[in-house]
Amino acid sequence: MIETDVLVIGSGPAGSSAAKHAALGGAKVILMDKKSEIGAPKRCAEGISKKGLAKLGIEPNPRWITKEIDGIRLVSPDGTDVWMTEEEIELPEAGYILERKVFDKYMAMDAARAGAQIKIKTLATGLRRDGDAFIVSVESMGKKEEIRAKIVIGADGPECHVARWAGLKPTTKAKEMESGVQYEMVGLDFERDGVLEFFFGSCAPGGYVWIFPKGDDIANVGLAVLSHLAEKPAIEYLDEFIAKCPATKNAQPVELNVGGDPVGGMPKKMYDDNLLICGDAAGQVNPLTGGGISSGMTGGMYAGKVAAEAIAAGDCSKKFLKKYDEEVRKELKSEIDKYKKPHEFLLSLSDEELNDIAKAFQDVNFEKISTTELIKNLVKVSPKALLKLGKLI
Repeated sequence: MIETDVLVIGSGPAGSSAAKHAALGGAKVILMDKKSEIGAPKRCAEGISKKGLAKLGIEPNPRWITKEIDGIRLVSPDGTDVWMTEEEIELPEAGYILERKVFDKYMAMDAARAGAQIKIKTLATGLRRDGDAFIVSVESMGKKEEIRAKIVIGADGPECHVARWAGLKPTTKAKEMESGVQYEMVGLDFERDGVLEFFFGSCAPGGYVWIFPKGDDIANVGLAVLSHLAEKPAIEYLDEFIAKCPATKNAQPVELNVGGDPVGGMPKKMYDDNLLICGDAAGQVNPLTGGGISSGMTGGMYAGKVAAEAIAAGDCSKKFLKKYDEEVRKELKSEIDKYKKPHEFLLSLSDEELNDIAKAFQDVNFEKISTTELIKNLVKVSPKALLKLGKLI
């Protein structure tokens, strides 16, 4: 039997953040992941804001940054586009496109430097209560083992096996789980370099298509759809888009990534006796953009800090661990809730309505790039948006 204070299951950014901060708080920590290589395969478009990194105290590193973002382009179904780059507006701090396979490893290395033990190729197969702890059954490097932990932190992604095993309800309903598919491609023909491109409408029902440049002629090209709105698999929508889009029609894929993205917000409960969940497993994702790296790491940070405090206090009860729920909601809930209504509003728009909004945006002078700025101007040009979103600004 392996004994530890805190066991973190899943070494994505949220899990590594949890392990790091639990170890910094003085707890004995094990961080485990089922994969042989942390960070592979990637399961996101790899964008992160400078503000998000700064709030987490993470210094940008050229080893895991592939491209600095210079602006965004929004494209409606009929091709009407809205450019928001330094040629049109004064850009605030935007963000970066990461190399997640490197970034995730570096975040795990930070956890190791803080004192966490890392176990790769270690798959959790179940857990059971044992007095004031959990015993987690694992298969590690082909061998069956058991780990006894006073606190288990589930950071195992949208599948959220840990939460289910422990009796917490699933974090996301089926209709709130986007199905994402993405190629990393070479041979793209960008109209402008360093610009994030978003395509809306029936090309991706319930979501959008993205082109995130990674330098030279390389980009992540993907989309997410809501299955109850889609009439075919996500990959068919993506292949059709790539064949028609001028930027991608001559490009070639070198990698395929698939995965789910929970956009329903955080569940009612993210803790129990000896248990915390964070990251995608806890729905810590922006419902409008689907982005969740910095918010998941924020959730992980609070989970790790509170876990360490609980170990130091000798109290791993849900009454003590409720502090995590309170702290993370204080930090993330207003942001997540704020973007639910714009997401629902976008789902209600037809291709024709999206085209009309894009045309109206041609005459709008944007002051900066932000979701709030987009909503503010959307309300100005669309009576329907004013009715649905007016209270958000």
